Amino acid sequence: MSHTDHPYREHMLHALALAAQTRWQTRPNPCVGAVLVKNGVVVARGWHKGAGQAHAEINALDDARRQGVRPADCTLLVTLEPCRHQGRTPPCTDAILASGIRHVVIGALDPDPHAGGGAKLLRARGLQVETGVALDSCLDLIDDFITWQTTNLPYTLIKLAATLDGRIATRTGNSKWITSPETRARVHTLRRHMDALIVGGNTFYLDNPELTCRPDNADAPPGQPLAVVVTSRLPDPESPLHLTRERPDSTIFWTTAAAAASPKAEALRRSGVRVIGLSSRIQNSGRYHSIRAELNLAEGLAYLRKECACHYVLCEGGGRLGLSLLDSGLARELHLHLAPKILGDNDARPLFDGRSPLRIEESLQLRITDAQPSGNDIMLNIRPIRQNGIS
Repeated sequence: MSHTDHPYREHMLHALALAAQTRWQTRPNPCVGAVLVKNGVVVARGWHKGAGQAHAEINALDDARRQGVRPADCTLLVTLEPCRHQGRTPPCTDAILASGIRHVVIGALDPDPHAGGGAKLLRARGLQVETGVALDSCLDLIDDFITWQTTNLPYTLIKLAATLDGRIATRTGNSKWITSPETRARVHTLRRHMDALIVGGNTFYLDNPELTCRPDNADAPPGQPLAVVVTSRLPDPESPLHLTRERPDSTIFWTTAAAAASPKAEALRRSGVRVIGLSSRIQNSGRYHSIRAELNLAEGLAYLRKECACHYVLCEGGGRLGLSLLDSGLARELHLHLAPKILGDNDARPLFDGRSPLRIEESLQLRITDAQPSGNDIMLNIRPIRQNGIS
């Protein structure tokens, strides 16, 4: 039977929706949802609400007991393999075995070598265990956790806003406002969950951004995300720029090694700004028919993860910076806000820029995982193509 036809698929999607309620809030743990099903009906629910708190399976079992439901009469569905290790909470496999449940349906296996193996243990104890139901959706839900477990990088997203003809600004650089007030409010809500915001040099100099989250257009609350600017041209510390004048202690420049060793860089550091020199990475791929040197953004992201404890990073840079992150596999998610507007100007700034393929099959191929209305706009959630279970 195909997993797309699995009798428990809709119930697994229910568990996924429960888990998604606490997205951004469980770091460094994954979002996980669980349901108990009896006679084809969900009779108990649970989800993980934060690091150090009970796991989804435990919350579902507790919900069943509150409602007078015998877990032993139910099938347990969980979006991520139950843990079998003692961490900040006891092993979920112990609770499942003690409950008398005989049938467990799992979405994705746990990428954490210390916590994984729960499915194998439950099978060894005689339980019927199925895995891989709604697998792609379950993997998408924990893609942040997979990134943290398998790389030294933060989970990196890109946010871009464009007209229907794929332009992010006019030929003069004007971009206020492409999208609706509702979309801009959505972006500030997303920013609130981020540890750092990244922009390119053009955005920094042309827009003079504050890079703060301001819900409901209120003043920026404390605890703002770090501001990261990617540029080979460092500003004068005395320039009237929001980031260097108003929040130098939370501003970081990623620049060339030469610029990072310059007197201007030292002056910025004295003001409290961090200036990080990155190595250059040569993009020389025959299928792109181009040769270019660009900063090694992976080094900068690794710095944010190790030195700044960043788990979530949002890039709001223009077409070249966003493309570089996607092209190098560093961005795991793209939020593309499309406004029903058309500029119709070939010289207006394009959504993406920097590659020169000659054939359509040389294009950077992605997948759309969600589409939602946002005011008068539409927001597309776009991710890399998944290969062999991992994208």
